[in-house]
Amino acid sequence: MLNSRHGNEFKLFAGNSNVELAKEISKLMGQALGDSVITTFSDGEISVSINETVRGRDIFIIQSTCDPVNNNLMELLIMIDALKRASAGKINAVIPYYGYARQDRKAKARDPITAKLVADLLVSAGADRVITMDLHASQIQGYFDIPVDHLRGIPVLVKYFKKLELDDLVIVSPDIGSVTRARNMAEPLDAPIAIVDKRRPKPNVSEIMNIIGEVNGKNVILVDDMIDTAGTITNAANALADMGAKKVYACATHGVLSGKAIERIEKSAISELILLNTIDLPEEKRIPKIKTLSVAPLFAEAMMRIFTNDSVSKLFDMKG
Repeated sequence: MLNSRHGNEFKLFAGNSNVELAKEISKLMGQALGDSVITTFSDGEISVSINETVRGRDIFIIQSTCDPVNNNLMELLIMIDALKRASAGKINAVIPYYGYARQDRKAKARDPITAKLVADLLVSAGADRVITMDLHASQIQGYFDIPVDHLRGIPVLVKYFKKLELDDLVIVSPDIGSVTRARNMAEPLDAPIAIVDKRRPKPNVSEIMNIIGEVNGKNVILVDDMIDTAGTITNAANALADMGAKKVYACATHGVLSGKAIERIEKSAISELILLNTIDLPEEKRIPKIKTLSVAPLFAEAMMRIFTNDSVSKLFDMKG
């Protein structure tokens, strides 16, 4: 009887959303990216060709569903389908940034729950597992009927700020929803937290109301899961500066940076913005205020542990 090759080899493939991150992960894992070609017909249809055998192999597809969100999502779905039909063993969708995560509930009547719809599409396409980072809402993990490995970006950010050795440090949540994230960052940095109390008159528009906590004369770090139009984070930074903060840092896992985000960041009281490279930052958005840290080592370690059936929970250890 022939020995099954399933579980003995893995292959990495990448869509077009974040090729640099995919290359960095592949280098760390010692495995070249698989030979695949993604083309677009004149009417916008996406076509995928897998140009090597994948039969029985464990597959990891690295693709963030960032701007252009719908194109990148369709690329991922079509790649999963192509690999499934080519008899791949297990298909792991590695999605550093999970688009549509903000549509995770019915905020008002007749709202869709698009985060659940995307989960259903991934499962229906043939994904066996999802590996992602800092979902906008953790409960999205429950939308899947397959295993989800939800990695955290906070340890990468904590490691960076520990090196700065900032004194009189306060970790600030830019809104009530990010308090848990601020606490998770404050504990390993041995710092207190403060909260920016704001209300949002309409989507992508925020208004600062009050600062809960002491920030006068302190170095402060604003922490959030994503920065989109940068209205929330820059308004919070300016309010903290007005309240006497000594120096304002900001950090987030996902740098969406749409609309007037770059202009707002440049004009704000933020002295340095630290982002993780879950989303590829175009050259025109790489301003001096923005520093990018890589999540490739974390994803490479998680993917290797999944392949070898080792524990992934060790990667959540903030002290380690």
